[in-house]
Amino acid sequence: MRNIAAAAALVLMSGAPVLAQAPMATAPATPVTEVRTAADLAAVCDPAASNPLRLESIAYCQGFLTGAGQYYAALHPASATTPPLFCLPQTPPSVAQTGLAFAAWSRQNPQHGAEPAVDGLLRWAQATYPCPAAAAPATTRRPAR
Repeated sequence: MRNIAAAAALVLMSGAPVLAQAPMATAPATPVTEVRTAADLAAVCDPAASNPLRLESIAYCQGFLTGAGQYYAALHPASATTPPLFCLPQTPPSVAQTGLAFAAWSRQNPQHGAEPAVDGLLRWAQATYPCPAAAAPATTRRPAR
């Protein structure tokens, strides 16, 4: 259930330089020199079609998501006793689908754009793939006196 590539939803360093350009609706694209915020990550995950560095940008996004997913999977193995932060579906999304979905969510939630990239990615994963509520205990225990 923890497809490492799809778990792409989670915790990695975000200060590495990137050779990509952020899409801008009203001004020429300006180079992104670092992916620090959720908005920066969303920009490299879904660059404008006219961006001359589109493929490099998408590759950076997918590498970021894959690394984040692998790191998350290492911190939260299936045998862990602590509950996971999010629960992927039986058929998890591809890394490409994950990047596009995160970028779309980021556009719809600009209030989180200034957060660190990893925080935004985790917030997206939790909102998109919530875990089912734990089943209520079959019996109620009385407190010890």
